[in-house]
Amino acid sequence: MNLYKKGSRHLIFIHLFFILVSLAFILPLLLVVSISLSDESYVTNTAYGYSLLPRGFTLIAYQTAFANTRQIVTAYLVTSSQAVLGTVLSCLVLGMVAYPLSRSNFAYKGIVTFIVFFTMLFNAGLIPTYVVYANTFRFLDNYWVYILPGLAGGAWYTLLVRTFFKQIPESLFESAKIDGARELTCFFRIAVPLSKPVFATVGFMMLIAKWNDWMTSLIYIRNPDLYTLQYLLQRIISEQEFIKGLMARPPAGIDTQVLTNYKLPLETVRYAVCVIAAGPMLIVFPLFQKYLVKGLTVGAVKG
Repeated sequence: MNLYKKGSRHLIFIHLFFILVSLAFILPLLLVVSISLSDESYVTNTAYGYSLLPRGFTLIAYQTAFANTRQIVTAYLVTSSQAVLGTVLSCLVLGMVAYPLSRSNFAYKGIVTFIVFFTMLFNAGLIPTYVVYANTFRFLDNYWVYILPGLAGGAWYTLLVRTFFKQIPESLFESAKIDGARELTCFFRIAVPLSKPVFATVGFMMLIAKWNDWMTSLIYIRNPDLYTLQYLLQRIISEQEFIKGLMARPPAGIDTQVLTNYKLPLETVRYAVCVIAAGPMLIVFPLFQKYLVKGLTVGAVKG
């Protein structure tokens, strides 16, 4: 009985610990949503501050963010298409690179693995990369700048998938080859179906990276119809800050009364932008969650 009670106390402590950890992740999300739905005067007033419940409920922050609805929808379409298409193609390419590196009968796997690993240590830098993409591949104002440069998937992901492939028994591939299967058949019919956890893990991390990418638009894109969502939202915040600076120090010749009457929800817009940008990924995450732990642990420990 004493051992049972001691075990119960131990379980209670573990449950409380994970409840507190969960709250540490959930409460900030609720706070962001609450601020985005609050009136600017309550948020900026130190007497009120932030609250988990919206004060002065209003949608003015979202109305400001969606002032140009067509541009927001276009940015959503560009971001979604490049994130999904880029992730699928990258997973396919890196999987086809990782597969031969995991097979014992590939004679040059040591040399190729070193070349793949070497790319993790060095890169050309921003200016040479820009020159190659802009002058050689003509990627300026080109949708494919989001897809083709990262098509290989990345060295770390390739090595992660390779390590996961190595835990698949070689006898499965040998049996398939005895039955007349080729290497592509072994890859698509054996390796890929048995590696769903690692592909889901790698795919989800690549999807997050592509969804949050705004630097590519900043450097290579000038056409507003090709802006990603993250870059467009960053521009909205910058424009709001610029208008706020004009309100603080109006230049000569501008009617100060007009600026005074213009209500600028800068703080709440920032949080509304967070909700708009992160919302889709919060919906997608539960679909990949069950694969993440298995994909990372098996792919990182074995081999």
